[in-house]
Amino acid sequence: MTVHDANFAIDDVVARWDGDKGLARHGVSFMLWGLLDHIVDGHFDAVQILDDEIDGLEEALFDDVARTAEVQRRSFQLRKSLVFLRRVVLPMREVVNTVMRRDIDMLNPEMQPYFQDTYDHVLRATEWTESLRDLVSTVLETNISIQGNRMNLIMKKVTSWAAIIAVPTAITGFFGQNLEFFGFGTAWGVWMSIGLIVAASVSLYAVFRSRDWL
Repeated sequence: MTVHDANFAIDDVVARWDGDKGLARHGVSFMLWGLLDHIVDGHFDAVQILDDEIDGLEEALFDDVARTAEVQRRSFQLRKSLVFLRRVVLPMREVVNTVMRRDIDMLNPEMQPYFQDTYDHVLRATEWTESLRDLVSTVLETNISIQGNRMNLIMKKVTSWAAIIAVPTAITGFFGQNLEFFGFGTAWGVWMSIGLIVAASVSLYAVFRSRDWL
């Protein structure tokens, strides 16, 4: 196995090798286990960081201050990171599984339980990554639903105010006709139109307010 990455922290792997003199007697099997276990631990750290990021994203999702664009941008970034992590974690499962095959006889039998433990960690990291991908998709769908609900609320308010404004417009238009009608050309006709405007507007406002449209 060769690690082609200039940023790989090989010093940490060496420290792991030097820190367990008891297992060092198993030679290459121990060194291979130390390397694989270190890589898998890094996968766990990455998944934990992404999990914390998703927790923060869920809190921002229901924030009182609308941050729809930010939530959407962070969601796509997290999903992209999880896709990249999945491409790294999934092959590791096959690598560890191949090393553990008894017919190849690569390992010291005493190191088998340690490799099995590492393999279990690989499976947990894989399952965790998959669950986070599903969670990000759920966050995106929830964000779309919240946007739809907010839009419906805005439309309710706009419609309510439009209805309230339409009533006085209709009344003033009726009383502003150049044709004779009940109360035409009299002071009480003016006051009646004003009263109708106030009564109708207040009534509509009270109705819409009771239905939580305003």
